[in-house]
This record gives sequence, C-alpha cells and structure tokens, in this order.
Amino acid sequence: MENTINLLKECDAGTKTAVNSIKEVLDNVKSENLLTLLTEVLHEHEDIGNEIAETLREMGGHGKDPNPMARVMSWMKINFKMLEKGDDKTIAALMLDGCNMGVKQLSAYLNEYDSADDKSKRLAKRLINCEEKLAKELKNYL
Repeated sequence: MENTINLLKECDAGTKTAVNSIKEVLDNVKSENLLTLLTEVLHEHEDIGNEIAETLREMGGHGKDPNPMARVMSWMKINFKMLEKGDDKTIAALMLDGCNMGVKQLSAYLNEYDSADDKSKRLAKRLINCEEKLAKELKNYL
C-alpha cells in the first residue's frame, strides 16, 4: 500500500506541475489551434489530478505539492524564455521539454513503485500517455 500511495503522490505532484506550467503560458499563445490544444490538455491534467486526489483520499493519503525549488526554476525558465522570444514556437518548445521530463520521471516512478496497485499504475500510465500525446502534437509548432 505504501508504494501505491507514493506513486499516486508523485503523479499528483506531476499533474500540479503540468497545470501550473500550462497556465503560465496560456495568455501568450497566439495560435488558436495551439491555444485549443493546451486548454484541452490543461483540463485533462486537472481531471486526472482530481481522480488521483480522490484515490489518495480513499486510501487515507494526501496529495503532494511539487518541489518548491523545481517550481521556482520552472517559473524562471518559462518567464525568461518568454521575455527573450515569447512566440508559439518558444511555448511549444518549453511545453515539449516539460512533457519529456514528465514522461521520464513518471516512468521512473512506475518502475520504482512496481508493487503499487493496478489502479494507481493505470492512472500513472494515463498521465504518461497524456504527456506523450501532447509532446507529439507540440512538434507541429516547433
């Protein structure tokens, strides 16, 4: 059960990181198609995050906030890049970097917490699939 809760906590932090990052760039998106894509993915991450939070509550656990230092570094990277050249290509590149990092970290957590229950593994894989799908779509804006 401990591995299940730990996997869910890491997924919770991952969804929060993704939601924060997407919200950080939305106001700067110029392309209607990219805005639609990011908005849909934002809602998908929020839905997955809500399901993760509910599952954690049912198990007696609680969510996990992203690492404060990682949040600050992400905020700085996004905002400095946006000041430098805040076009859709830059936004796509930033979001693609985040997707790749998310897939890498979540895959590592799936391996680390391999004895987690099937439901939590499905949620983690759903989140990974969401990130991979977004990464594929973002390449069209580079």
